[in-house]
Order: sequence, then structure tokens, then C-alpha cells
Amino acid sequence: MAEAVFLGLGYTARPLAEELACEGWQVTGTTRDRAKAMTMTAGGIRPLVWEAPAPLPEEPFETADLVVISTAPKDGTCPALSAVPFRPFMSDTKLLYLSSSGVYGDFGGEWVDEETRCNPGTERGRDRLAAEKGWQALADETRADLTLCRLAGIYGPGRSAVDSLRGDTPGARAGLSRRLIKPGQVFNRIHRDDIVRGLKALIDASATPGIVNFTDDLPTPPAEPITYAAELLGIEPPPEVRFEDIEDELSPMARSFYAENKRLKNDRLKALVGDLHYPSYREGLSAIYKGSDA
Repeated sequence: MAEAVFLGLGYTARPLAEELACEGWQVTGTTRDRAKAMTMTAGGIRPLVWEAPAPLPEEPFETADLVVISTAPKDGTCPALSAVPFRPFMSDTKLLYLSSSGVYGDFGGEWVDEETRCNPGTERGRDRLAAEKGWQALADETRADLTLCRLAGIYGPGRSAVDSLRGDTPGARAGLSRRLIKPGQVFNRIHRDDIVRGLKALIDASATPGIVNFTDDLPTPPAEPITYAAELLGIEPPPEVRFEDIEDELSPMARSFYAENKRLKNDRLKALVGDLHYPSYREGLSAIYKGSDA
């Protein structure tokens, strides 16, 4: 039986873990919440209650064929990296580190691919890049097979412009449901289901690239999906607001999204999965509005 360990089991990682469990994998996943651990068991996942900086036990890693890391970095390091046992992996263990496209930095709206040199300008981007380097060093030491999965902005059911315009969501509170206008600014994004497809393709592949950008085909100005979501809902879109007029009102996270500007290429992702199910926000938001992600 193939074995997988998930360090972090949130919005993106959990659907993948449940898919693997349905395929017969023995899946272990970390959680800080003992109540959540009960729901994980119902989904076929063996819960491991863990919270940094406590060390992780050796046992799950000793025979793991796959380790998926989605824990967020903190203070320039990855808490999970600091907690893993010394030399924990088999030489052929596959590691997937869910990173961020924020590691690239600002390119003035130009296209970037996986060969582009990283120069993050935000603290969050620098922390991600430091975490990437830490996992790469461990993979080199143990001869594990690591892929750095650089994710664009994630949306999907419950986390989209449709949901934000319908009511109170984290995105709405962060200012992401406003139609902010900043000339030349584009956002990159990807539907959660296409992320899961890409991760599954990496798991199944006999040879994997070291870095893959996870993004859809259409970088756009940030206001476009909000306008389209309002159209789907049959409501007037929020008024356009100039970014410089309300910059000070935005949360630090929301401001950080506008600090850098680039267009991500996704050739490697599409070489793995073929055409995306949701090549742009239009297909993704339409599916969310209809209540179906088929």
C-alpha cells in the first residue's frame, strides 16, 4: 500500500488527500485541532495532531512514498521543515512543496517562467523563498524527489469573487471584493481543482520537474473577475476605486498583492495535465455560480 504524509491539510491539500485515500493510499495528515481530527478520519485520513514547534514523529516518514507540504512559512523558515526528524526520507520519496508565485517578485507585468530568477520584494515572498531553499537542501541531502509548486492566487468554491459578493468572506474583509483600479496591474490565479489535478499528475509521473508554476491561462486586471461575478449574480458591480485613494485602508495582505506585477507562464503545468478545466476566471466562476465544479 502506498503511503502519504500531508504536513498541513487545508483548502487545497485536503481534496488531494481524500482523493488518494479513495484510491487506497494510507494517508496521514497533520492538524492542530483535535475536533477536526475526527472529521479527517471520516474522510479516510489518519490524523496526526501536531503544532509547531513540537517535533514530528519519525514513524509516518520512514515508509512514506509521498510527502505534501502546505504549511505556511513563519519568520523566514517553514515550521514543518524545522520539525521533521533528522534524515527522514527514503531516497525515492516524492516531496511536493506548495509554495507561492510571490517568490518571483516584481517584473512590471512581464511574463515569467520557472527559469526566471527569484527576487521577492515582500516579506511573505522572501519567507517562501527561504522555505523553498530549506526543503531543497533537505531533498538534496536525502536524495528525495522534490517539486516546488509555485501557486498563483487560489480560488474555488467558498473562496471566490462570487462568494465575496454574496456575503461576508475572508476575501471580502481583506478588500478583495472591491474593484480596485491600478493601471497596468494584473493578477494570476488558478482554480483549486486544477491545482489538485496538477499535484496528482506530479504524483503519478515517473519523472518530475523541479519547479512548476500553477496558474491559469489568463492573467487579468484584478477588477475583471469581480465585474464578471456581479454579472453572474445579476447585481451591479462595486464601484471602481483608484488603488492610491484607498491603499491605506487595505489590509497588509491585500496591499501586498498589488506590490508586485507579473504574468506567469504555465507551460509545465499544461504538459502535465493538458488543458485546464478552468483556463480562466470565467469558466471557474461560472462553475462556482452554478454550484458545480464538474
